[in-house]
Amino acid sequence: MAFNNPRMTWSELERRLSDGRRSNVPPHANGGDSPAWSRKRQPYVPPEEAAGTEHRSLRRRTSSTPYAELHCHSNFSFLDGASHPEELAEEAARLGLSALALTDHDGFYGVVRFAEAATAVGMPTVFGTELSFGLTKPQNGVADPEGHHLVVLARNPAGYARLARAISEAQMASKEKGRPIVSFERLVELHGGNWVVLTGCRKGTVPAALVDGGPAAAQRELDRLCNAFGRDNVVVELWDHGDPLDSARNDALAELAVRRGVDVVATANAHYATPARRPLATALAAV
Repeated sequence: MAFNNPRMTWSELERRLSDGRRSNVPPHANGGDSPAWSRKRQPYVPPEEAAGTEHRSLRRRTSSTPYAELHCHSNFSFLDGASHPEELAEEAARLGLSALALTDHDGFYGVVRFAEAATAVGMPTVFGTELSFGLTKPQNGVADPEGHHLVVLARNPAGYARLARAISEAQMASKEKGRPIVSFERLVELHGGNWVVLTGCRKGTVPAALVDGGPAAAQRELDRLCNAFGRDNVVVELWDHGDPLDSARNDALAELAVRRGVDVVATANAHYATPARRPLATALAAV
């Protein structure tokens, strides 16, 4: 529904189109007021209740070291993530994680499924997205997408609403699917202190500046983020996927964060729930 259309709930739109109310809508679905509650999608069933399916038993591990995964993609990141949001929530619960963030590319596509599963398995959630900047054409299926990325996490419901607005504006500013038009200046206007910004993966502006221009360029980019969003809202992200550059890059980023007084977080930059999904992930990356 475009921004210029009259304000109307999904349930009211459906009522006008079908002159009826579908049955078996979950009581917590706010009257079916969302496209996520379709006739095709069945309610989430926790592993313990999924008798006769391929679900594993949800045996939780206990961890003496609190860890929340703050950078994670589901298969709603097209040809990038290889696990369903439900699988990610289940595996996070099995591993004893403190919380799990879902950060699919340029959208909240999987958050309803993710939230439903996370609630059922008792997994605290963080909602976010990995925004793409500087796209000249759709990037779906591109092996090495152009542009830069910024991981944004909502601190609270107000942050979620502001981030949803930013995503909607970016998607509707473009006439091409897979090519959102994100304005950095508009993000600065919208955040209002309600977001946490991670420097992100190798496509993040800070890691990319480090590789292309060295520590001085990375420092300038980190300072730009801190000036835009506030130093307390910016976190330097470290990850290691076994790339030859990972260790040296992480050392340099950690040193930069200490020098500029910015917090550091380690992430898996996860794209699948278990090692068993790695072959699928590599196959998707090759498409």
